[in-house]
Amino acid sequence: MSGSIPWIGTSWKMNKTRAEAQAFASTLAGSPTSHSERCNLFVIPPFPYIGDVAESLKGTRVKVGAQNMHWADHGAWTGEVSPLMLKECGATLVEIGHSERRTHFGETDQTVALKVQAALKHGLTALVCVGDTRAEYEAGETAGVLERQVRALLSLVAYRARDKVIIAYEPVWSIGEGGTPATPEFANEQHIKISELVGSLIGMPLPILYGGSVNQQNCEALASQSHIDGLFIGRAAWDVRGYLGIVERVVTEL
Repeated sequence: MSGSIPWIGTSWKMNKTRAEAQAFASTLAGSPTSHSERCNLFVIPPFPYIGDVAESLKGTRVKVGAQNMHWADHGAWTGEVSPLMLKECGATLVEIGHSERRTHFGETDQTVALKVQAALKHGLTALVCVGDTRAEYEAGETAGVLERQVRALLSLVAYRARDKVIIAYEPVWSIGEGGTPATPEFANEQHIKISELVGSLIGMPLPILYGGSVNQQNCEALASQSHIDGLFIGRAAWDVRGYLGIVERVVTEL
């Protein structure tokens, strides 16, 4: 960890009932961890539960996010959600550019840039995912892919809003059921490269999180790396006890 307060969060993807979402948020809100100043926590529920989760976590330090959004404030975009709608529901953070969005829903470097710009325009923190596919990794193209994606996501960022961007490195080959976790050393190497590129582009550091099969067994080794500024957790944190367990392990390690 670089010395900054770590970001540790989870996206539920398309999972949980409303009752399960409320139970998770209520338990998290009742934990001392939700008020800790030693970590920056965030939870990203499906769209229908954002309001419920935000209400339960009101008064804590936990940020509530959305898993996607459109770049327009309003318009004829059937099925889409605008940044203004997210804010009204209580979201303060939005996940952008996840590999599942890129692979299955046509997300491109250009639309990622537009969404980052829109998020920052409306005061939302943009959590932007970058990552290499297995084919790109095996072909030795990881560095080039990450450079292209990072340049794109920062291309429309206004100077005054730069501190509202968080980058999450998620190797596509390491996420999801059956994913292979990157070694802490490999992940850290990519974070160093991303950090150097970010510095050359905007002249200041940004938090860079690692996501990809993070669990109770590897969270401490990942978080202890010099350039990993936090963790973006999947299924290992879908149970609130699992989430809090990882947070406690990471914070204790620091």
